[in-house]
Amino acid sequence: MKGTFPKEKFASLQTPFYYYDMELLRQTLDVIRREAGRHEDFHVHYAVKANANSKVLRAIRQAGFGADCVSGGEIRAALDAGFAPDTIVYAGVGKSDWEIRLGLEAAIHCFNVESLAELEVINEIAAEMGTIAPVALRINPDVGAHTHANITTGLAENKFGIAMRDMEHVIEQAQQMPAISFTGLHFHIGSQILDMGDFQALCNRINDLQTLLSRRHIDVASINVGGGLGIDYQHPNRVPMADFKTYFDTFARRLRLLPGQTLHFELGRAVVAPMGSLITRTLYIKEGATKKFCIVDAGMTDLIRPALYQAYHKIENITSDEPMEPYDVVGPICESSDVFAKRIDLNRCQRGDLIAIRSAGAYGEIMASHYNCRPIPKAYTSDDI
Repeated sequence: MKGTFPKEKFASLQTPFYYYDMELLRQTLDVIRREAGRHEDFHVHYAVKANANSKVLRAIRQAGFGADCVSGGEIRAALDAGFAPDTIVYAGVGKSDWEIRLGLEAAIHCFNVESLAELEVINEIAAEMGTIAPVALRINPDVGAHTHANITTGLAENKFGIAMRDMEHVIEQAQQMPAISFTGLHFHIGSQILDMGDFQALCNRINDLQTLLSRRHIDVASINVGGGLGIDYQHPNRVPMADFKTYFDTFARRLRLLPGQTLHFELGRAVVAPMGSLITRTLYIKEGATKKFCIVDAGMTDLIRPALYQAYHKIENITSDEPMEPYDVVGPICESSDVFAKRIDLNRCQRGDLIAIRSAGAYGEIMASHYNCRPIPKAYTSDDI
């Protein structure tokens, strides 16, 4: 079964471009709000790094979610989209001074701090500005995730977070700093996680750390478990939405929150990936010695995930209903890695056919580049066309 697209409206648009199904996005937001709302004190912040399209951001803000930012630019994008400052959390291992000042001036909800060195700089800048910086410490829980190595973030070898052995010392330092308000702990173990056992392992680790801190009489007002929930890239039509119920229920059952604690989530991919498709046009069909190439006008500059992560995206010829044939789907970039898929079955392709690369709403448009002096692809929503 193919996805449903307004093909007649696509015909006049310059390819490649991103197409966002806003109705699916709104349905997804409704489900997240309902499932998170079943549990007291669950707060969802959308990870802006997944997709910062202004229309997408406004829809997510209108649904009542906060924002998770990893740069000053993302903080500005969130504020421009109308997110309330007290719903914005700011993470990242390398916060520049201007970014810290921006967060303090905006009075964001929290800085997720990843090192003692960073904590000291935030304290200095906040003191200079005559304000107090709310801070959660990102702890590296040394919990692996069953996902691609490049998007695993919770192992001891990764650059992210404060080592568990240093946690108590850094908390003590934070509590002694005059311009720091220690508010909680932050964790994030990776992305595109489908095995709930990974999240259960994170809950177990947090429970152990909470027990340790309770014995030391250290109060923790909030816990932030990051994001990481994956989607079904194989079957975007049959499974158009992530399993939010099981995800939130896992934390409700496994994580032992203390009285009065709030629990924060930073969902990105699971919110926006399914609603996006990269629409590209067939340029040529090339007969190779052992295979057939479908050469399209989109490339790794428009969607880098297959080249960067060997990521799978379902690909459909939305123009043709002819019999299936095997193709390598490749782009025009002067790199051998500019391949979207190898030997996949598509309805017989010919020049001019429209090809949809599905589940591209996350880490697609936002990671596009000008390599080969190519323009950034435009984005259209179902509300626009």
